Amino acid sequence: MLGKHLLGLYEKALPDDMSLPEKFGSAADMGFDYLEISVDESDKRISRLWLPEEELDALAAGIRRSGLYARSLCLSAHRRFPLGSADARTRRAALEIMRRAIRFSEALGIRMIQLAGYDVYYEPSTEESRRLFVCGLHEACREAEAHQVMLAMEIMDTELLCSISRFMKLKEEVRSPWFTVYPDMGNLSAWDRNDVLKELNLGIDEITAMHVKEALPESAGPDRFKRIPFGTGCVDFEGIFAHMEKLGYTGPYTIEMWDDGTGRSKEAITKAKNFISDRFDSAMSRMSLE
Repeated sequence: MLGKHLLGLYEKALPDDMSLPEKFGSAADMGFDYLEISVDESDKRISRLWLPEEELDALAAGIRRSGLYARSLCLSAHRRFPLGSADARTRRAALEIMRRAIRFSEALGIRMIQLAGYDVYYEPSTEESRRLFVCGLHEACREAEAHQVMLAMEIMDTELLCSISRFMKLKEEVRSPWFTVYPDMGNLSAWDRNDVLKELNLGIDEITAMHVKEALPESAGPDRFKRIPFGTGCVDFEGIFAHMEKLGYTGPYTIEMWDDGTGRSKEAITKAKNFISDRFDSAMSRMSLE
């Protein structure tokens, strides 16, 4: 826990050669409340969405034995198969991935799917790609509503959805109670144009979870969004935690980080967890003195 908040860990913080149940067990041992599963653009992770029912049941049982729940899914497979693609076959694949992700979530008890806010990623973004993206989101939300699985849009590392302000404009087009926002502290802070606290004020009624991640400012260039050690970037974690408490936020926080392949993942995760816990405690102490 982080105060009264559930504290989760992103799956990719752990070595890729571990099974999902092993990763859940490791997260439990390190004091996390849940593990956020990743379905990225790799064939290996996308194939999870096509597991037969008996394998899904076995996976769910293995996760339960860890003592944790599978509460959220980070679905970044739409980078490779975007909803806004100019290719109709790719768009059909994107929607099938979406439907399969909702089925996968139902089977494992996942309540929230974090969506990657890209209309397209490996092809040019155009007015048409954005229109198709919105059309795809409408269909995704209808499916999610039918199965009562929340879709939550991440604030991204590209301009289309680089702020909560931009999400709120999208929300005017995609009007569904099952479509919310999942801000990433790092992504939100890395754009010079964003007043982070004002953005959080704007979106507080739609925020259903938050990623806790470090980032660098725009002057650092395009590689400023990932694998930045905690405490070396531009994110004011203490200020954000204090502000979210003032806004009455009681949702979860997920530490997002990546395994570096050195075999020291637990050490790195524990260091990051301690850093975040210290920033949260400092924020609460500061608030008590105000």
